[in-house]
Amino acid sequence: METQTRVIGHRTPRVDGEYKLTGKADYTVDWQAEAMLYGYPVPASIAHGNLVALHLEEALAMPGVVEIFYDGNFPELSRSPNSMAHQDQVSEVRLPFEDSRIHYAGQYVALVVAESFEQARAAAQAVRAEYRQDAGAIGSLLDSEADGQPLEAKRQVRGDADGAFEQAPVKLDQTYSIAAESHMQMEPHATLAEWRDNRLIVHESTQGVIYQQKAMARVFGLAEEDVEVISHYIGSGFGNKLFMWPHAVATVAAARELGRPVKTVLPRQQDMTCGGNRPASRQRLRLAADEQGKLLSIHHDSATETSLVHTFVDAIGSVSPSLYACDNVAISQHLLEVNHGTPCPMRGPGETSGIFALECAMDELAIALNMDPLELRRRHDSRDDPAKGLPWSSKHLDACYDSAARRFGWARRDPVVGSMTEGDEILGWGMATSSWFAGRQPCAARVELRADGSIMAACGTQDIGTGTYTVIAQTVAELTGVAIEHIEVRLGESSLPAGPLSGGSMATATTLPAVAKAVRAAIDELKEVATAENGAFAGADPETLTLEDGALLDEQGKRASFSEILTDHKLGSVNGDGDTAPGDERKQYSFRSFGAHFVEVRWDPGISRIRVARVVSSFDIGRAINPATARNQVEGSIVMGIGMGLLEKLEYDPRDARLINNNYSDYIVTCHADMPEIDVELLDNPDYAFNEFGARGVGEIGLTGVAPAIANAVHHATGKRIRDLPITIDKLLAD
Repeated sequence: METQTRVIGHRTPRVDGEYKLTGKADYTVDWQAEAMLYGYPVPASIAHGNLVALHLEEALAMPGVVEIFYDGNFPELSRSPNSMAHQDQVSEVRLPFEDSRIHYAGQYVALVVAESFEQARAAAQAVRAEYRQDAGAIGSLLDSEADGQPLEAKRQVRGDADGAFEQAPVKLDQTYSIAAESHMQMEPHATLAEWRDNRLIVHESTQGVIYQQKAMARVFGLAEEDVEVISHYIGSGFGNKLFMWPHAVATVAAARELGRPVKTVLPRQQDMTCGGNRPASRQRLRLAADEQGKLLSIHHDSATETSLVHTFVDAIGSVSPSLYACDNVAISQHLLEVNHGTPCPMRGPGETSGIFALECAMDELAIALNMDPLELRRRHDSRDDPAKGLPWSSKHLDACYDSAARRFGWARRDPVVGSMTEGDEILGWGMATSSWFAGRQPCAARVELRADGSIMAACGTQDIGTGTYTVIAQTVAELTGVAIEHIEVRLGESSLPAGPLSGGSMATATTLPAVAKAVRAAIDELKEVATAENGAFAGADPETLTLEDGALLDEQGKRASFSEILTDHKLGSVNGDGDTAPGDERKQYSFRSFGAHFVEVRWDPGISRIRVARVVSSFDIGRAINPATARNQVEGSIVMGIGMGLLEKLEYDPRDARLINNNYSDYIVTCHADMPEIDVELLDNPDYAFNEFGARGVGEIGLTGVAPAIANAVHHATGKRIRDLPITIDKLLAD
């Protein structure tokens, strides 16, 4: 049922915008502590072998050096149990300096601690290490003949995919690959650790203050209440800041041993080698259809990378059983252990890579059927979730197809390869479906109505730059009628009521119901005060009172602001707590967001230049709480997708598995000169089965589908089907 809103669903300036523009926003790197020291890790220069010896004499003698920690000079610690259920998951279970074994280039072999950052860096560069290097290091799945370890990470079967494939008249069997990618977030990983009377305070650039709090407590044998993690502002993370990394453990241990605060900020090179990446993947797609284009079978078999110190599964095949109607589906995934840092979630984990292969395969199948690629997808737009047999809570993919295709001009597309030209450029038009699961997590929040007329809302989640401060303020404003400028939002502190990770596009859908419950609890407390003896509504039934524009009203129209009520009773505030969690709705519905990308590329064969010229997209994400920040999220995702499609690749030396482009000079990302025209539409179809605000996530979905739409457009322009990302000029020029 549609509801009218005053603030929710309307463009709203960021409440933290002034702080970011004026420099008042306190990022981890900005924090200082009295008598603070600086840590700088020493990375291994080999990827496979053993550390034989560390020569520290020169470094220890350098000005300002206080201590160097390493295997043999490091406290005994416990590993974290690494449990999502218990919220103590980490990015690498192996502790720093745990032994002398080297598993990847860049692995920390020591931590230099000095009086200044410059002194710590200089001393770290003076440390000399001896290694025994072993042969056989594997730098990338794509450089290896092996498809994966015997470990099967995932398998899912529906119907008889093998039998249906064998009997089908139209078949496709192709392999697709994607190079490993770096998150390349603007703010590198950073930790500031301080011990106060056996209590640990950590400033961390993290997407999960609660997870880091619990993991730190497990590692250092502390009660959770004796650990406080603070992360008010984060310069993004895209997934690599979801869980704790070894540099944070080393920094906290150094601070405890030395009795002084220690801050470690990873240089970009170490951030890229030791701070996670999207793993490379190799995917075999086998599709089968009848002559009318009905899908009869889907096989999606993949291999992805994991590290030797921590098992990570990028669930690549997770979307294939659900995206299109098909009775016979088989999904499998294997892992290959490689000699580089542990992969981790990266924006749209699993599904972004899986959709690339699936959507390219659908395009190739459409060509084999002599069918319009959009029409093939329309025919398989299921009203129910094929994987679960449940109805979709709200699905408007057909409207996304219609609107984006119309705005793009898809009806004018000539399917003949290379037939559309403008001047020296050949135009290629391609499209792909976009999708991302809709999830929620448990969450708690607290709201305080204050006597000065302001409101404070608090939650132990964090804003990673996506606008969480603002959407929470919008929610409070919507339910109370108080202007946003009188609402304070507190986030990014583990001492606040426990909130969710900022990942998986779940934060908004998770936090807002808890905040709303807390607001209503605070209003109930206010009503109890107002109806008590000598109250403004003494003797009235609290159920007959309503809150509008910051004031209680009774049925006769009598009005009293909550500021007046609290002041009259000499109260500074009333509080309300709220906690929510996913419920039985998942037994009734499947929840997922959908969208469509239409892309124009331009190929100039005379100068061998390929570029994305236009992107037109529509998304069904439920209701956008703040269309301004939501659109910003999607546009950023599209830009990231252009990098994935045409530019980004972590290069590992096949001889020794060392990462050779771990810097902004050699790792190429999309820049302003690469920007196309971007036309984004967010449909407004609130999903009230999911939550009372009708909001699903938006951060991930804009990325899914961009790379295959580019690849499909490149084929339309050039006639070359590039199945290996990124699509670089050398691949287009190859015979």
